[in-house]
Amino acid sequence: MNNPAELVVPRVQAAIATAFGEEFRQADPVVRPSQFADIQINAAMALAKKAGLPPRDAAAKIVEALNLDGICTSVEISGPGFINLSFDGTWIEELLNAESVQAASKATAVTPAATPQRVVVDYSSPNVAKEMHVGHLRTTVVGDSLVKVLEALGDTVIRQNHIGDWGTPFGMLIEHWLEIGEDSPEAALLVEDPSAFYQAARAKFDASATDEDGFATRARLRVVALQGGDTETFAVWQRLVAQSKRYFNAIYSALGISLTDDHIAGESSYDAHLAQLCQELEERGLARISDGALCTFPAGFTGRDGEPLPLIIRKSDGGYGYGTTDLATIRYRVRDLAANRILYVVGAPQNVHLRMVMTTARDAGWLPDTVQAVHVQIGNVLGEDGKILKSRSGAPVKLMALLEEAVDRARAVIDASRPELSEDERAVTARQVGIGAVKYADLSTGHETEYVFDFDRMLALSGNTGPYVQYAAARIRSILRKAGVLEQVTGGDGGTPAGTQATGIAAAGEGGPATAIAVVEPAERALALHLLEFDATLNKVRDALEPHRLCGYLFELAQLFTTFYDQCPVLKAEESVRDSRLALCALALRRLSGGLELLGIETPENM
Repeated sequence: MNNPAELVVPRVQAAIATAFGEEFRQADPVVRPSQFADIQINAAMALAKKAGLPPRDAAAKIVEALNLDGICTSVEISGPGFINLSFDGTWIEELLNAESVQAASKATAVTPAATPQRVVVDYSSPNVAKEMHVGHLRTTVVGDSLVKVLEALGDTVIRQNHIGDWGTPFGMLIEHWLEIGEDSPEAALLVEDPSAFYQAARAKFDASATDEDGFATRARLRVVALQGGDTETFAVWQRLVAQSKRYFNAIYSALGISLTDDHIAGESSYDAHLAQLCQELEERGLARISDGALCTFPAGFTGRDGEPLPLIIRKSDGGYGYGTTDLATIRYRVRDLAANRILYVVGAPQNVHLRMVMTTARDAGWLPDTVQAVHVQIGNVLGEDGKILKSRSGAPVKLMALLEEAVDRARAVIDASRPELSEDERAVTARQVGIGAVKYADLSTGHETEYVFDFDRMLALSGNTGPYVQYAAARIRSILRKAGVLEQVTGGDGGTPAGTQATGIAAAGEGGPATAIAVVEPAERALALHLLEFDATLNKVRDALEPHRLCGYLFELAQLFTTFYDQCPVLKAEESVRDSRLALCALALRRLSGGLELLGIETPENM
């Protein structure tokens, strides 16, 4: 941990304990940015009330006990009792060079969290034989970024892709598959256009709803056969799931998502345990029959009529629903996966349902107080009309089509602006920029907030966008390339900065005659202080489960680097200054690329 503000906190707390008594040692120092110094300590206001002192007197007592030798050059009281701290430049340089050593080992290298946890993250969760649409984009992208950040901070992360692969619709889908034949063109739609396959089966089902011997009747019987373990039916079900996995993986590959088949834990995984789960809830007096269905009535949930809201765990026809499966899931994740923390990256409309599930699980003893279960609510993606984004036909926008359009739009810009690049280079860059723009637009918005999907804004080279941050990284690469040191920073492959064999501009202690970073000019200082906030930012993402905090950090980093480069010549500076600034550029590149990597976004070689 090299963040100056966090390093100062224990010293401020020790001063508060000296000034006001040991019982105040854990008081919040209330660290805030300051327009007059590097940071501001605002604890005196709250402490003054408890001590019966004027706030400035309380601040004076803290300052008198404060030992910041070698850390701050100025400690001043301002206003009603604010304590302004200005850091010593030499101390900043020491912290920055230590940060550079750490970052040189790996772009995403960070200080591990003090208390690593075992975290289960439930995200993406598409349905078998159905198209992934734009609504799946956010659960997939936000979930994948969270697991990357948690892993970088030392948590043991278990990805869970809770796909919809069980239930009554599969009788219809299996019967349709058997009728058309596995080798028919229609069967290939499961990979190429799942919605078309599903709609064809649904049309048959609806058209024969009143036919006693028709498709609908056979589909219902097929559900019974599937749930009863019929060999032929089960084998077809397995092929349906396998085909859908191919489709899911094509989407994940296009998006650069880390989910694999090994992470799939679909609804079918829990089917054998549902009857016993219902029995256990009945025996504990938590479930009872209501209108023919077995339900729990967790405290605190009521409907519009003021009556207790039921969580149906066994339907009146004997079938099971989402509530049953979700209870089995939460029990499995605590008992078998030994989770300390369970994250559900799921749409905001599911909030009441998930809270009812969590409450029932706690009442049943399956979710102890020592385990945190969190609904990471995902807001809707809207069209320009402010309504949920749909195609002109009114159907949900297909995710693959949206991604392809993003890449095509990025390619058009790159073809026009960088015609000197080879065909392969332009194709790679277009994919990195197009996909990165979509993901960044999603991640830079608070995950619970709705946002308008706008290609023009997403692909803009100005503002808080993916291309703006990517361009800043590409610009630094260009600087290092011109200086002849890019390979030293990137490990020779031009990819995510590694720096493990770097010399010349290597961080101090990183082999060879290293160049230490000097912090002299105001723009250097501002950039340096922000670079030192990387670890703290990631810990905020981990605690609050908000990837947009990392986006905000990277956007500000890109802005500060632009100011630094405009005000502090790099390539034309005298040699010692040049080498120091190149080392600062290298650290900025490592943090930009490393941060983008944690968002699941690639850094283009050229833009």
